Amino acid sequence: MTGSVIIAGLGPGAESMVTPDVAAALADATDVVGYFPYVARVAPRDGLTLHGSDNRVEVDRATHALQMASEGRRVVVVSSGDPGVFAMASAVFEALEAGPAAWRSLSIKVLPGITAMLAAAAAAGAPLGHDFCAINLSDNLKPWDVVENRLRLAARADFAMAFYNPRSASRPHQFTRTLEVLREECEPARLILFARAVSTPDQSLRWETLENARPEMADMRTMVIVGSSRTRRIDGTEIVYTPRSVA
Repeated sequence: MTGSVIIAGLGPGAESMVTPDVAAALADATDVVGYFPYVARVAPRDGLTLHGSDNRVEVDRATHALQMASEGRRVVVVSSGDPGVFAMASAVFEALEAGPAAWRSLSIKVLPGITAMLAAAAAAGAPLGHDFCAINLSDNLKPWDVVENRLRLAARADFAMAFYNPRSASRPHQFTRTLEVLREECEPARLILFARAVSTPDQSLRWETLENARPEMADMRTMVIVGSSRTRRIDGTEIVYTPRSVA
């Protein structure tokens, strides 16, 4: 087979954060596959077909990409951020494992991207400077009790935490419950970053204490980073960081 699939991360939003490898892959592609808003970030050109689809058809999208590649096309599957972080890389490999054996001889490559988590942390300082974890607060693909258990254990372990998909219109109650769990496990002065539309002209950064955090401070364009018990702000600055060591 001469076709290929490249699974690429477009970064958090700014064009300057798209890596040269990803830009080169897009320039060589015959087809780009992804969620509508991410495909819309790719400039149309002759010889390129854009295939946008809904956000809840990841495996169907991946299957389509693999099928086109098996027909000799050069397909790029796009995600925002990094494709291996709550994005399309796993979906493509799920489809590959379930699909025809012949697909396994395709050229398949994952190109990393800058995640919203890392872009938000960099904009704020270094809140992920020591041990941290990332948790997807959506329960579309796992039960909420799994989310809550992981959240509680991470808080008890004193990780800094980065939350993806914190609060949508269809499930606003879940971030409310997230804050309740954090208040049960953490001190009121724990620092929380609400980083919205990171790297775009609409970017906003807001630090709050856990005591003062409110559910409506987050939406689906917001990356929420919860500091560990050692995360601190440097006096006289807006810089927040987590020290590298634990006494």
